[in-house]
Amino acid sequence: MDKKETIEKLKNIVKPYIKNQEAFENITEKTDFIADLQINSANLVDVILDIEEEFDIIIDNQSMERMLDIKSAMEIIEIKLSEK
Repeated sequence: MDKKETIEKLKNIVKPYIKNQEAFENITEKTDFIADLQINSANLVDVILDIEEEFDIIIDNQSMERMLDIKSAMEIIEIKLSEK
């Protein structure tokens, strides 16, 4: 799976939870889930659960704490997929 495909899947996952449409439309690897997309912490847990389901991976607590932006989410997904 390439970066563009991963970003598209992440966009579909976070779309129901965003509060800032403009930031969502201009999403990049540097986009922060909380600061830019204004996803609250409770919904961030939902995003992580949706990521686990979409990519068929399990994200441990340590990885969850690091998953604050698109780039870190992509890195964690890549690592978890490579461990399968």
